[in-house]
Amino acid sequence: MNTSPSPNLLKSLDYAVIQQCMHCGLCLPTCPTYAMTLQERSSPRGRIALIRAIADGRLEAGKAFAEEMYYCLGCLACQTACPAGVDYSTLFEQARAEVERTGVLKSFKRSAIRAYLLKRLFTSKKRLRRLGRMLYLYQRSGMQDLVRRSGLLRLLPASLRGLEPLTPVAQAKSTSQLFKEGLEARNPAQPLYRVGLLSGCVQDLIFSQINADTIEVLQENGCQVLLPPDQQCCGSLHGHNGEVETARALARVNIDAFAPEELDAVITNAGGCGSHMLHYDHLLAGDPRYAKRAEVWSAKVKDIHQFLVEIGFRAPRTGRPQRLTYHDSCHLRHGQKVWAAPRQVLSAIPGLELVELKEADWCCGSAGIYNITQPEASMTLLDRKMGHVRATGAQVVATANPGCAIQLQHGGRRSNLPLEVVHPVSLLAQAYRAEKEECR
Repeated sequence: MNTSPSPNLLKSLDYAVIQQCMHCGLCLPTCPTYAMTLQERSSPRGRIALIRAIADGRLEAGKAFAEEMYYCLGCLACQTACPAGVDYSTLFEQARAEVERTGVLKSFKRSAIRAYLLKRLFTSKKRLRRLGRMLYLYQRSGMQDLVRRSGLLRLLPASLRGLEPLTPVAQAKSTSQLFKEGLEARNPAQPLYRVGLLSGCVQDLIFSQINADTIEVLQENGCQVLLPPDQQCCGSLHGHNGEVETARALARVNIDAFAPEELDAVITNAGGCGSHMLHYDHLLAGDPRYAKRAEVWSAKVKDIHQFLVEIGFRAPRTGRPQRLTYHDSCHLRHGQKVWAAPRQVLSAIPGLELVELKEADWCCGSAGIYNITQPEASMTLLDRKMGHVRATGAQVVATANPGCAIQLQHGGRRSNLPLEVVHPVSLLAQAYRAEKEECR
């Protein structure tokens, strides 16, 4: 029996990727964790130096290294700022995978939580929807309000008490239910494009109406929209948390479910999902069965705003006057390099006054599950974001990622700031519906 240790994953990296970092420091002003700590190790170049030391065998991947890798937001702002084109995303994900391989952060509690969330819950749409249904009943029955008023939350550990206000509002119907109950029948008889929509995980349970709005907008612009029933989580949560093999398995499931060869585009309306899905080709590069199909997939993945601009979407004729600002999802702007298209969509809606947000591309502190794993740092970033939102005078914030939306909604309550958080595509859908109302 082979008892040799597993290979160091950082030593298997293409060394040229590590060497790209010139240590110039241009990434430092863009890094939220460096801004909070002013410590070199909490900067992108500091983390890359640690990764290189481990790849060279000069340093062990110990607990301090592991904690630093999980203190990183993974927002990729440094990647946008880098003049040398360092692929920080690959380094970051491989570093976390090495942390999990070594088990330096392993504990019974951590292992149990990761096993449930990453291996069980977020690998099954059926289990996710069951959980969503339970949350919906808990909230609609009045139990949540009763528990909050009763003082029972004081019995919880401080970490859980801090998370409870972040609990999102579950929806009564999933995307597939809304699709089957009427949206599918609205597909155009002679479509210009044939697209598949990723319904997502959190998006499906908490923001299924955004998915419905996305479908309506695509149909208004000549698209036949397919919602593959066998699709699963995109795998971004797994890829960003060191579970690379699970991320690969989910990528294969989604490629089979969507059959990208038969579509004009695979549409996503969530910045984090789209950023991960764009790199299925990299994730499955060594897979003899899926490598070529993954290349087709990655070429077809489109953010909804990007796709609408590319096909020349129809500007609505009417809209509701309102002042709003826009927060860039980190993975939409820095991962997918999509920042102008959402603003073009918003600017095309009559009546909207778009006020640019200071540090619009600065992380809000959500960052996947960062507000769960690093609550103090997350709230520091959220307070900074809400200060800039308040300065705009807008009471509507548009953003294109479910994690950001939940975080900003919490930020409004935390700052006593009346705030509506919307997806840009929902505003476009509302404008299209207002047109039809006027014609009746």
